[in-house]
Amino acid sequence: MAAPKKGRSASAQSKPGRSLALILIAIVALTGGMFLSGHTTPRLGIDLAGGTSITLEAKADQGSAINKANMDTAVDIMNRRVNGLGVSEAEVQTQGDRNIIVNIPKGTNSKEARDQVGTTAKLYFRPVLAQEATGAAASASPSPSASGSSSASPSPSASKSGASGEKATSSSSPSASATTQGRAVTDALKADASPSASASASSSPSPSASASGDTGSTADAKLQAQYAALDCSKESARAKAGEGVKPEDSTVACGEIDGVWYKYLLGPAAVAGTEVDEAKAVYDTQTAAGWQVTMDFNKSGAKKFADITGKLAQNTLPQNEFGIVLDGEVVSSPTVSQSITGGQAQISGSFTQEEAQSLANMLSYGALPLSFQEQSVTTVTAALGGDQLHAGLLAGAIGLGLVVLYLVFYYRGLSVVAMASLLVSGILTYVIMALLGPAIGFALNLPAVCGAIVAIGITADSFIVYFERIRDEIREGRSLRPAVERAWPRARRTILVSDFVSFLAAAVLFIVTVGKVQGFAFTLGLTTVLDVVVVFFFTKPLMTLLARRKFFASGSKWSGLDPKSLGAKPPLRRTRRTAAPVETKEA
Repeated sequence: MAAPKKGRSASAQSKPGRSLALILIAIVALTGGMFLSGHTTPRLGIDLAGGTSITLEAKADQGSAINKANMDTAVDIMNRRVNGLGVSEAEVQTQGDRNIIVNIPKGTNSKEARDQVGTTAKLYFRPVLAQEATGAAASASPSPSASGSSSASPSPSASKSGASGEKATSSSSPSASATTQGRAVTDALKADASPSASASASSSPSPSASASGDTGSTADAKLQAQYAALDCSKESARAKAGEGVKPEDSTVACGEIDGVWYKYLLGPAAVAGTEVDEAKAVYDTQTAAGWQVTMDFNKSGAKKFADITGKLAQNTLPQNEFGIVLDGEVVSSPTVSQSITGGQAQISGSFTQEEAQSLANMLSYGALPLSFQEQSVTTVTAALGGDQLHAGLLAGAIGLGLVVLYLVFYYRGLSVVAMASLLVSGILTYVIMALLGPAIGFALNLPAVCGAIVAIGITADSFIVYFERIRDEIREGRSLRPAVERAWPRARRTILVSDFVSFLAAAVLFIVTVGKVQGFAFTLGLTTVLDVVVVFFFTKPLMTLLARRKFFASGSKWSGLDPKSLGAKPPLRRTRRTAAPVETKEA
């Protein structure tokens, strides 16, 4: 009995139905999973579905270096902030060494998201040393003898849980006179060194004290000049107030109270926002205080907060206030009447629900390690995205139609195999993209559509390679059935090498690029892998089955395998070898 020749698999020739059944089961299973998941269409990217794309550039102006670790941390914090707003399917990713791109889909409050993602959220609790209205409202500011509004004083119940103060606190202001203002600032800086000093001493500073060398240091004089020249009614002045100041230094800042901008002289930071464990936006129905932000400090923060509130409680307005400074702006300046222990505090005032939730969100998820400047904001409407999607699908349909026409014209009957394989590949691609949306957040953007269109040509190349190998075997004089099997090993090697090169290019492109180009690379890589699956488990078995049909096996001129049209040689015939004489071995 002769042994079977190497390289031929009897099961592969006789049971091609197994491979076809396997890929059919895979299609049914994936399609069923798609319908069960409820995501029957691929998730569309921002350029197709509409939304807002924000490009932020990192600035090394806080003493932090722009490196991969800080950029990754910033991306993580921005992701959590956007998710905290209830935004789904947002994308935050780095681009290059110093840029971050935030893509926010349609149906989202893009303005609020823009305010959230780029805000550094550096929070400090600083004691208030002096406070004064600026701009046109300065002439209408209350006299130095005026006391703060009664609503600014914390209620007994609020004092037990934390500092309660109005965002719209109307505190006493120093005199508008430059001379008096300068003395007040100088004395406030001196009082900051001795927090237990009485408020009467700060209200009536002695000339000799203000002229002394200790209080008239260069740093204090510079800060005094900054405070005197600060006009918080101007946006440019507000942007530069306290710029580059370290937490341990005194500074100036601006804050808005009932539509009026106030300037503040603030002492060194007593508690940092990083010592806030959790912050929540709550609505106070008992005291009609409206929306508030409650904060829970960690152990060290609770101790520091108790110490500073105990010292401030001994002073009078405005030096019994602490300024809650967020990114250089005083968002609230509550008064303190007693030391607050327990590690809890609350910021109350004229907050809307959105403002309270935004502040709580930024406090909860921490401060960005870098500051960011908004470089560009691109808004894509749903109508524009629909037009782009329509154009992309139209281009794909035209490309597919041209490929089909070429296959029908050149390969005739074989084009049925090619079109069936393209259909199976298209179904698998669509179903997998629909499943990858909820699974890994894959979004089909315009470059991804381009990648799918390019994949049509790659898939068609695989069929052409196999068909031409079969034709070569027929030209050698072989019949169709052996030609199909003999052509496969050589075609298989060529297809694998070609697809490997395409997949390698897609993988490199996916790794070294960011943003929308990754969508092109991902789609190209996915369709390349699916091309191998379809050729091995569908095209080859289907070709084996069709080779047994008379239409193809007889070499009909409409089959695309007509030996005469291909210029085939006469059929190969086996010749019996002449047996050599056998010599009898001698005993």
